[in-house]
Amino acid sequence: MKNYFFTSKILLFGEYVILENYSGLSIPNHFYTGYLKFPSVFRYYNNKQFNYTNHELRKFAFFLKKTRINIDFNKLYNDLNKGIIFSSNIPKGYGIGSSGALVAAIYHKYYIAPQPQQQKGQLSMNNIIALKQIFSQMESYFHGISSGMDPLICYLNKPILIKSKNDITIVNLPKKLNQNIGKGAIFLLNSGFPKRTYSMIKIFFNKLQNTQFKKIFIKEFIQYNNKCIVSFLQGNFKILFHNIKIISFWILKYLNTMIPKQILKIWKYGLLNNIFYLKLCGSGGGGFTIGFTYDYDLSKKKLKKYQTIVIFRF
Repeated sequence: MKNYFFTSKILLFGEYVILENYSGLSIPNHFYTGYLKFPSVFRYYNNKQFNYTNHELRKFAFFLKKTRINIDFNKLYNDLNKGIIFSSNIPKGYGIGSSGALVAAIYHKYYIAPQPQQQKGQLSMNNIIALKQIFSQMESYFHGISSGMDPLICYLNKPILIKSKNDITIVNLPKKLNQNIGKGAIFLLNSGFPKRTYSMIKIFFNKLQNTQFKKIFIKEFIQYNNKCIVSFLQGNFKILFHNIKIISFWILKYLNTMIPKQILKIWKYGLLNNIFYLKLCGSGGGGFTIGFTYDYDLSKKKLKKYQTIVIFRF
């Protein structure tokens, strides 16, 4: 890869669904990025920096050395001795891939086995799965267990459609999406504090033990999620917003413990007034929430107490 900067990622659709091996759509997010640098290299960020220090990278390197991943450790330790760090504006604990970007950067710079070749700008599914497996091993250092999806998105810098753990493809986004132009928007809403991923996932799996909840989850939530993915990729925002509104209500009814208390009131306000619809970004419980609106300027006024970051305009 020619680009030495690695993006954050957003699981646009598929929160909790992909844990049960159903469909999700994850996209790179260029507002937040990170890169490996030496102390003499300076880059200015408008946002707060969330660096992985040289000491943290050394602990990660020690972990990698115990695996069978083909890392050039001579080069890695030589750079560590020169003081290399991972400089990033990706907030940690916000569900947008701070560790995924780091893993992608280490892989890119120090992996020495033959890296997968693209044909006509695309990787084969087998190559994508192989990359995902390597990234899963690497990122397990940070989370205990990792699917490898976050670093995969950060590394490829392309939208990924996940149909199952062994059916993953690169997809194109609708042409009508734009970063700066359009009245409507898909945006991130900052809850103001990090999420508690492990505790949220534990709550969810406890809910799945309830036969009735699991039945409703599969019959309803997964179906709405799939419709959102299809309509989004087709650029059909009328159908997308219809199903996003249903998902937002569904989460409010069945997964309200995942909604941070600080934004519960505005979550309901947006729904009841049809100004914006909020949904979880990953596990919930903090970090970012994803918003959908036909009128971003109006939504921003109503959300003036919160930081909002545009993902797409349309």
